[in-house]
Amino acid sequence: MAGWLRSHPARAARLAQVLPALARFALRRAGRGDLKSALIQAALGGESRAQLDAWTAQFVPRLLKRGLRADALTTLARHRRAGDTLVLLSASVDLYVPAIGRALGFAEVVCSEVQWDGNRLVGTLTTPNRRGAEKARCLAALRERYPGVAIVAYGNAASDLEHLRLAERAVLVNGTRRARRAAARLNLACVTWR
Repeated sequence: MAGWLRSHPARAARLAQVLPALARFALRRAGRGDLKSALIQAALGGESRAQLDAWTAQFVPRLLKRGLRADALTTLARHRRAGDTLVLLSASVDLYVPAIGRALGFAEVVCSEVQWDGNRLVGTLTTPNRRGAEKARCLAALRERYPGVAIVAYGNAASDLEHLRLAERAVLVNGTRRARRAAARLNLACVTWR
């Protein structure tokens, strides 16, 4: 979103529309999904699918070139060689996460989804924000779809611990000190990827 706003500076003035949602979030009267919806609506709302698809086509290769750690790519390759089914589960939105999943060879992507009005982005979430308990629910649904398959899950935040603890093998990657302490209490592996 930051890159979109840099290339469309007039949209930045619309960020003031996020303040009421931010206040509700700060007062614990709204969740992260509400805040995410407000931000997407302010920054991207009304844009065409063609414009956003074109932006995604530029954004994803740049992200993959400079935003992925070598250890992540090595781990993905190891799972692919083992014949594992790769599923990308993310709280981020379907404006770009499916493109990341395709570029990295994931068989399936589960992420937060946004609303469209025809070919114009509305920006409200049409699914729950795929974070915390919702991510755990998604992992449980995947388990039902792939019965008998051992699940190896990765996460990078304390909010990921809910779904990590449901996996046969779970790894917290580059977590904060707080997340690592919580993971250790749950006997979950913690690693640093470079």
